[in-house]
Amino acid sequence: MLSELWTYRELAYFLAWRDVKVRYKQTVLGVLWAVLQPFLTMVLFTVLFGQLAKIPTDGVPGPIFYFCALVPWTYFSSTVSNAGMSLVGNRDLLTKIYFPRLILPISVALSNLVDFFIGSALFIGFILYYEIPLGLNLLLWPLLVVLMFVLSLALGLFLAALNVKYRDFRYAIPFAIQLLMFATPIIYPASMVPEKFQWIVAVNPLSGLIEAFRYAMVPDRALSWNFLWFSIAVTVVLLWVGVAYFKKAEKAFADIV
Repeated sequence: MLSELWTYRELAYFLAWRDVKVRYKQTVLGVLWAVLQPFLTMVLFTVLFGQLAKIPTDGVPGPIFYFCALVPWTYFSSTVSNAGMSLVGNRDLLTKIYFPRLILPISVALSNLVDFFIGSALFIGFILYYEIPLGLNLLLWPLLVVLMFVLSLALGLFLAALNVKYRDFRYAIPFAIQLLMFATPIIYPASMVPEKFQWIVAVNPLSGLIEAFRYAMVPDRALSWNFLWFSIAVTVVLLWVGVAYFKKAEKAFADIV
């Protein structure tokens, strides 16, 4: 399977670049949307949850606390949603030519990395404004990007295969993602959850990922390595399950899509 994906790698790059161009074609602000979405959400969260609700941020400046979580969350939610619809949205392509069907959700995950890196550029401004010292913890950031990519793709593969057979998943996916946001320490820190409920936070692989992104940007912040290791383990399992189910259902895609 890996050798076949490598053979068709140029198709994956082409489809990813096509998605990027279509996304910003005939738009006024262009790629600035990749920055505005997490930035404006960060401003809203800072005012509502930081200033009005007084939710603690573990000593981290509110804008950094929220933005460190919103940039990877925006990537995750967009990738899972779009990858889940990638097979149905490319119905004509699936029924006319042969190529590894895994290419479609992979191209979605690749194209969304463009938005992620553009949005991440704002971290430079935050670092300069708040005078955050750079530490060795920043070296963790590239590894977290890989983990974020794999986790998003794993769920996207599973949902894409399900969506071909059960079309009501296109309604369930946005709702499930919305619920997952409140179950992930984005608005609040994981330390705020009572100890007897910490296992619920740990079960969510996004919890360790989000907390690690904050740790990578803020050197004085503590990191629960148990959460991160659990996130890695769950991501590996989800990728195996996602690929296995996708390959099992792949033979029927062209007939029922």
